[in-house]
Amino acid sequence: MSKKNAVETAEENSKRKIKNDIIFIVALILIVALGTLCYFLFGREGDMVKVTIDGELFGEYSLSEDNVIEIRWGESFNILVIENGKARIESASCPDGICVSHRAISRSGESIICLPNKVVVSVSFSDEKNQPDIIA
Repeated sequence: MSKKNAVETAEENSKRKIKNDIIFIVALILIVALGTLCYFLFGREGDMVKVTIDGELFGEYSLSEDNVIEIRWGESFNILVIENGKARIESASCPDGICVSHRAISRSGESIICLPNKVVVSVSFSDEKNQPDIIA
């Protein structure tokens, strides 16, 4: 093979790789966009909030009733506020405060997690058994 043919082959391979990279990136963007669209179109509003501390159920609360719940465990605390069908952590004793800065949740499957305090607040349906499992 001549030097000229080798250079042309290398250029063709380079162009093919760039084309394949572009196709891959576009496909990846489409998959993410489709997943996000499905979440917003088919995701349903939950009607209750489950609170667990270190894996143990602390309580279940309706999203339809405005409420302020103090979640205490030892020296740790979180203040859960339920208003207008959404739940949020208003204040917490954890040092990082990530749970406090998290947006309010209302859709089934959403959760707020406070790792330092081992608190998980998750939205679900009151009758979870009758709801279809959309994750296969």
